[in-house]
Amino acid sequence: MEKLNFKQVDVFTDKPLFGNPVAVVFGGEGLDTETMQRIARWTNLSEATFVLPSSVADYKLRIFTPSQELPFAGHPTIGSAHAAIESGFVSSGKKAITQECGAGIIELSVDDGEIYLKAPQPKIADVRGKLAFAKKLLRIDVGPTWITGEVASAAELAALKPDMAALAQFATDFEATGVTVFAESKESGSQIHVRSFAPGHGIPEDPVCGSGNICVAAYLRATNQLERFGSRYVARQGMQLGRDGRVSVHVGLEDIRIGGRAVTCVEGTLSV
Repeated sequence: MEKLNFKQVDVFTDKPLFGNPVAVVFGGEGLDTETMQRIARWTNLSEATFVLPSSVADYKLRIFTPSQELPFAGHPTIGSAHAAIESGFVSSGKKAITQECGAGIIELSVDDGEIYLKAPQPKIADVRGKLAFAKKLLRIDVGPTWITGEVASAAELAALKPDMAALAQFATDFEATGVTVFAESKESGSQIHVRSFAPGHGIPEDPVCGSGNICVAAYLRATNQLERFGSRYVARQGMQLGRDGRVSVHVGLEDIRIGGRAVTCVEGTLSV
């Protein structure tokens, strides 16, 4: 029986149990893909990652949902970077980090306790279909692909109880991971509220979704709406699931960066 170092990191929060957890495994170089997928399914989290040596970056990251491997995902990238620094896999004094993954080389930076990632370039297309609760849908591919749209108000967004089977079919019809919707926030401390649904991938609702927030930023830039929120804003997500995630978003003409804090909640070894 092999024992691997294991951490469970809560992402987009500095308070344990308020963000989005990711399982992070170290020392899995000898594991095959089937075993990695089994571990991800067993953790019963939206994602599990495996931090591996890389010849072209500070480390290589493989990312799994309960049902499949992903080329990239936001909160697992930030949570794994936090775990890599905390464990000494990456030097704690390093301010610029590179991650090799299925989407290529991801650039990360550490700034005053927050970890930021530079998102893959989004691929955007119109959606020839409608959802009753959201307007102007765009299909945005950043590794995961989200059908993204705006809901009329934060109150309507909070009250939303979508038909998960219908939503899964809608996403499947457009070859997407799921649906991410947002609304303008009138509260202090955040400018946007976000919800992300991926029932077709075993995740009815993602508590705090990094790639979903990247897609919201890409949506705002593509539809010339950034002036409403500014090129730097904070998105809040997860309240309907008892969480309170905060995602810092920086939108430039050429790139999108998202970031946040992370905290380790579980640490030990995993027997395989």
